[in-house]
Amino acid sequence: MIHVGINGYGTIGKRVADAVRAQPDMEVVGVAKTRPNFEAQTAVEKGFDLYAAIEERKPQFEEAGIDLAGDVEELVEASDIVVDACPSGIGADNAEMYREYDTPALLQGGEDSEVVDGSFNARSNYDTVEDADIVRVVSCNTTGLSRLIAPLQEAYGIEKVRTTLVRRGGDPAQSGRGPINDILPNPVSLPSHHGPDVNTIFPDLDIDTLGLKVPATLMHMHSVNITLEDEPTAEAVRSLLEDERRTFVIPEWIGLDGAGAIKELAQDAGRPRADIWENCIWGESISMEGSDLYLFQAIHQESDVIPENIDAIRAVLGEAKQEESVVMTNEAMGLDTSLGQIS
Repeated sequence: MIHVGINGYGTIGKRVADAVRAQPDMEVVGVAKTRPNFEAQTAVEKGFDLYAAIEERKPQFEEAGIDLAGDVEELVEASDIVVDACPSGIGADNAEMYREYDTPALLQGGEDSEVVDGSFNARSNYDTVEDADIVRVVSCNTTGLSRLIAPLQEAYGIEKVRTTLVRRGGDPAQSGRGPINDILPNPVSLPSHHGPDVNTIFPDLDIDTLGLKVPATLMHMHSVNITLEDEPTAEAVRSLLEDERRTFVIPEWIGLDGAGAIKELAQDAGRPRADIWENCIWGESISMEGSDLYLFQAIHQESDVIPENIDAIRAVLGEAKQEESVVMTNEAMGLDTSLGQIS
């Protein structure tokens, strides 16, 4: 049994905790929080041991009537591996603690790639991180692009990737994020950080990305143009992507015209928190002009990296091969059901 500690119990951490608990070969040692709030209370109600991430704030938990199991250092020491789901920048600061206790750790995509031993995507480079000390599970957008690029590169070869990312302004609970009524180049300089981030998974890939931020919270949207080395038909590309485990090629008849409809489908399908772990690719958008592939895909920023974190745990510890881990993760989380059954 793999003993997993989770440092940070917010948007990503609480989802990782539930996913770890669902795995047949893992258990949650506990979760760490910086302060008492509804998420800390929820963790306790779910039966997760709660640890204080900041020593001087421990009295605040006592005042709120929330019991603590100890300090974050104790959580790290008791864990075989830690998933760090703290806000961007904090994970890099925590790396020294993980190294001090000789506990491997997974950081999230908001951290700089230079502070880790390697970046990870289950579909693309699973075998590269075994025995690494600090590994970064790449961001939601990089995860989505990597899942798309890997099978296309294997099947047809890729000359060039061009992607425009229309990015949500913030997660639903991030009330302080913007824009409120605007559309912003994000960043105004080119390329956006997403292309270089994809290069941490595919070092030799020629990719350009640019981004826009819009006043929405539901999902990201990608407009993708990939110049392939071969000239497959659109039908062949569609079939290839339909066979992937973590892509959902949206059929025309289903009537999903945007991110809001996809989220409604996830709710009706009984997905926890209406999460969408797959890339959602509009089948009707898949088209070929010579060797140029075009398509639209939507990425759920709160959840597509969750199965990647689970696979990264096994990959770093050498507990399972790629296919074995992906199948185990998908089955335990229910990823192969509901959305994936629609075709």
